[in-house]
Amino acid sequence: MPVQRDERDQPDRPDRSAHAVRGGDGPQPLRVIVVDDHTVMRAGVVALLAQEPTVEIVGEAGDGRAGVELVERLEPDVALVDLRMPVLDGASATAEIVAGPARTRVLILTTYETDEEIERAVEAGAIGYLLKDTTREQLVDAIHSAARGETVLAPRVAARLVARMRRPAVVPLTAREVDVLNAVADGLSNVEIGRRLVIAEATVKTHLLRVFAKLDVSDRTHAVVVALERGLLPRP
Repeated sequence: MPVQRDERDQPDRPDRSAHAVRGGDGPQPLRVIVVDDHTVMRAGVVALLAQEPTVEIVGEAGDGRAGVELVERLEPDVALVDLRMPVLDGASATAEIVAGPARTRVLILTTYETDEEIERAVEAGAIGYLLKDTTREQLVDAIHSAARGETVLAPRVAARLVARMRRPAVVPLTAREVDVLNAVADGLSNVEIGRRLVIAEATVKTHLLRVFAKLDVSDRTHAVVVALERGLLPRP
């Protein structure tokens, strides 16, 4: 069950897009929830932010579905969401939160930084993507930026996105090239691939050379890895 402190009894939620401070007549602390299936990691994030006067943790959840439900009940300003979680993964949870009525901004906080996961999170509507080696100061700044609607990316994540944008357009593999690469992924030699596909060994080599050129790789293993990353081969 998610831990929560429901503050919806307050009749009007103030605008917390500016930097929040405690006390006086200034803006109230930004209300944040943490969604992470690793109990120790989640507790660490909560403890990291506990002494920050401009941020208040109002709830925790241990899976994506519980996180979505928590957002619906508490309507926090920002949700810190991990990616790989049971019941509902972080990208799917992000999509549901963004599509819902709450104005909660989703800030991904994870250890994973593959192109596929970054792209899924961004496409789902996450306003930011941070890695768990982020410092407390960086995390607090990111929460405030996210609450203002500003995109926040860890430097390594930003670099990967830029590199992906600069990457030449993917040249599709032919059906036969996919067959050959699938056989390579199964661990078959060129001779064995020829037997499976009923083609000459020289033809197998020609197909592989074309695959290497299209994927910009120089060996069989790298070709399979890149093809999987780009969704050109089915996941095993």
